[in-house]
Amino acid sequence: MRGVFITFEGGDGSGKSTQVRRLAAALEAAGADVLVLREPGGTPVGESVREILLGPSHETMTPEAEFLLFAASRAELTLSVIAPALEAGRVVIDDRHADSSLAYQGYGRGLPLETVRAINAFATGGLVPDCTIVLDIEPAVGIAAATGTAADRLEREDIAFHERVRAGFLAIAEAEPERVKVVPRGDVDTVWRDVVTALAPVLSRAGIELESR
Repeated sequence: MRGVFITFEGGDGSGKSTQVRRLAAALEAAGADVLVLREPGGTPVGESVREILLGPSHETMTPEAEFLLFAASRAELTLSVIAPALEAGRVVIDDRHADSSLAYQGYGRGLPLETVRAINAFATGGLVPDCTIVLDIEPAVGIAAATGTAADRLEREDIAFHERVRAGFLAIAEAEPERVKVVPRGDVDTVWRDVVTALAPVLSRAGIELESR
């Protein structure tokens, strides 16, 4: 039986990493075979691309080059890691996937949305997550939580950029309400309960039940 593909999206500082770790631990406790990944990254090629994309020394990179590098990393990860894992029946959790490029490079950078969608589809072989959790947060709050001396290239963008990214994620969720579930900012336990509730239908079809406590 095909596995389950879950992605987490949201602005910087939204708490994705915390919820990804909690979900992975809960799924493993429930007996699932779990694979946790991140984008860009997850493969040797992807990790090398990540260094280029997020390194502050590349501030003058064009939006087009930025997007194509994300797409290259995504293609390597999806075709060589995610698709085989799903075929093997595993639960794959990806910290960011194609929706991030639509939000960041499409809505945020202003690249044509249809172009971003088309290249994403090519890079992923048409693979779409079974459920996507968007952790929604006010950009000013998220950036304050995420940034500091180690802020990456995208986190250093101005607040107007991050506002556009947030609007992009919300537009994606509005367009695909069956797949994309928005979880608003809250304390870690409240967000966790909302994540479990949002994922329940998809996990139930795979015979997996999680406790929201």
